[in-house]
Amino acid sequence: MGSESVKEKSVSVILLAGGKGKRMGASMPKQYLPLLGQPIALYSLFKEIQTKWLVLLSDTKEKIHVDLKFAFPGKERQDSVYSGLQAVDLNSELVCIHDSARPLVTPGDVKKVLKDGWLNGAAVLGVPAKATIKEANSESFVVRTLDRRTLWEMQTPQVIKPEEGLEVTDDVSIVEHLKHPVYITEGSYTNIKVTTPDDLLLAERILSTS
Repeated sequence: MGSESVKEKSVSVILLAGGKGKRMGASMPKQYLPLLGQPIALYSLFKEIQTKWLVLLSDTKEKIHVDLKFAFPGKERQDSVYSGLQAVDLNSELVCIHDSARPLVTPGDVKKVLKDGWLNGAAVLGVPAKATIKEANSESFVVRTLDRRTLWEMQTPQVIKPEEGLEVTDDVSIVEHLKHPVYITEGSYTNIKVTTPDDLLLAERILSTS
């Protein structure tokens, strides 16, 4: 981590890989589609594999030949996170939650968000919003323009530090709801979530030029 504050192999990672990926329109979940010759989820797995525990939330019918600890995904994302949290070792210094459909996260950004999670109790990767964001009413008329300078696009990993007084029952959104401050670690715009065929093509281009 570049910091002595977290001991080696002290991070439990929950890799979310149970989504169906209907927007991709493919015959299999998007996280198992090939990206330059290997499943999308493996890119995230290889970057997280050195941690103490890794729980993979996935459909057990999908064949993945890696020795992992599996947990069943839930109906919604927060249900899958909860399922994963029941399986990890909460004696770890940190719990790190990552979407398997974000294969381009860099090791440097992972180290930064882990360090910030350790220092602040909860942290999440994000990037400043670049587009102009409008708030609309139920009839699709613009209500106001939001101040882009205060807006961030959230990514993963999301990191939580289990400690006395912080009940870890869900991911950063729940910690935020519990009024625990969540620190935003500035990440990279290339850490895209592969959701559509266009995203897959963009990920291939990024990997090919990196």
